[in-house]
Amino acid sequence: MLALRPRLPSPWQLVPGRMTEGLRPSSRRNRADLFLSAYEWFAQRAAIMPGSARADRFAAYGEGSIICFPPTALFGEQGIRIGRDSLLGPHFSLSAGMVPGQKLLNDQIVTIGDRCMLGRNSSIVGHLEIIIEDDVFFGPNVYVTDQNHSLESGDIPIGRQSSPEAPVRIGAGSWLGTNAVVLPGVTVGRHVAVGAGAVVTKDIPDNSVAVGSPARVVGERPST
Repeated sequence: MLALRPRLPSPWQLVPGRMTEGLRPSSRRNRADLFLSAYEWFAQRAAIMPGSARADRFAAYGEGSIICFPPTALFGEQGIRIGRDSLLGPHFSLSAGMVPGQKLLNDQIVTIGDRCMLGRNSSIVGHLEIIIEDDVFFGPNVYVTDQNHSLESGDIPIGRQSSPEAPVRIGAGSWLGTNAVVLPGVTVGRHVAVGAGAVVTKDIPDNSVAVGSPARVVGERPST
């Protein structure tokens, strides 16, 4: 006789507690809508808002600013200053110093200006000085740091080697596309467009358009 294949459970039956077992499709949709609405309600209230206990940990946290829930990594708030009406998207990594609890050089390791919109899954990792001026926009997955690893020793793992920190500045009104990377010692000028996937290793002048890895200037924007 042919062996009968066991009938696999549907994904709905694998939900803890089998919450959807026996529900009609319309009921399942209603339950899914309820869960999504509950998550959105919670996410709005778990965001970091001015005046909250978490916002008070920052060196400065401007009115109207928000760090969306959930952050991925967040520490060294005493060295981070955020201006007014800025938004950091969900799953943002924002840190000052190497590890939580580290004594910092000052309270301006990372400065984010007014009216910045920094996309989800992006990271700002500061050790010395990173300045994001006013009205800067990030696409998703942008990475900015002022410290990198060194390649000087062939005996020490690269991850355990570090090069000296170098300050980073991103000028007002600039836009960094998805997956752009800004490395230590770089100044991105004012009103600069950095294309998706670009790796910025050198300074970029004001009103430029830069693309590629390493990033190179390929055009100019109209100056005001």
